[in-house]
Amino acid sequence: MTSAPNPAVVPATYPIVIAHRGASGLRPEHTIAAYTLAIEQGADFIEPDLVPTRDDVLVARHENEISETTDVADHPEFAERRTTKTIDGHEQTGWFVEDFTLAELKTLRAKERLPQLRPANAAYDGQFEIPTLAEIITLAKAYQVGIYPETKHPTYFASIGHPTDKLLVDQLRAVGWDDASAPVFIQSFEVDNLRRIHAMTGIRLIQLVAGAGGPADDAVPSYAAMLTPAGLRKIAGYAYGIGPDKAQLWAGDAPTSLVADAHAASLNVHPWTYRAENIFLREPFRRGDDRTAQGDLRGEIDAALAQGIDGFFTDFPLTGGEARDAASGKQPGKGR
Repeated sequence: MTSAPNPAVVPATYPIVIAHRGASGLRPEHTIAAYTLAIEQGADFIEPDLVPTRDDVLVARHENEISETTDVADHPEFAERRTTKTIDGHEQTGWFVEDFTLAELKTLRAKERLPQLRPANAAYDGQFEIPTLAEIITLAKAYQVGIYPETKHPTYFASIGHPTDKLLVDQLRAVGWDDASAPVFIQSFEVDNLRRIHAMTGIRLIQLVAGAGGPADDAVPSYAAMLTPAGLRKIAGYAYGIGPDKAQLWAGDAPTSLVADAHAASLNVHPWTYRAENIFLREPFRRGDDRTAQGDLRGEIDAALAQGIDGFFTDFPLTGGEARDAASGKQPGKGR
């Protein structure tokens, strides 16, 4: 189907809390345990990054190279699968999801990606499977929350015979999610795949942007060009909103015009990613000299909410929800 252009977007009066890879500050990311904890802590949406298996099943991993997030290196039966590939111009060596069937992936177990920063999470290593999109949808429907999937490396996967856009749209349509009323946002750092998805479904789309470089599909010269008023108007032709790096909201200690510019183009703004550790926080919100210690996450989220953002990604959805509820003057957990 071809969807009609998105209607004008009214900035949210009650910003959404998006659990970044689940409650990934407290459990290994992209596991049912992380997603379930995020839901229990009040997240409105849970975020799976999606990559395809050899048999074209969408599963949740931050990257298709899985040596950092699974125990694959401990499986001698898969030792010969270790290889080197070039993905989006970067050479990587390891084990890749697309070289495994789902049945093979289900023999692996997840582990914490940042064990030096989050040693408590590493205590859960070896306990959880790699979840499929189908399992995540089942969880979200059971708890009546939304999902916020990211299509990872769509141009790369299409080039090796695993186009993921249609896989995702078809799976969402099969569970009744096919228009802007669905509790779903589809996000991507690439452009052309979002334009293709826009022609397939009415589900709301989010154009991710980074602070440097440009989309891997080279559809536009740079992310910076996309964030000009003219660039934002072009995004509004196919997307519901943008997902900027949270640093793009600031020029030193002063807010940039990004939120206002996006709203002027009828785009919502969902920045990423709010994490508690000093190493991830903006300098005013760090506490002490230990980069691994936790600082003032609540303060950083409060400052972003004061700019009028419409939602945000966080590894700590409980703190995010508390900040959002206080800023909105509503009772905790009331509505989405």
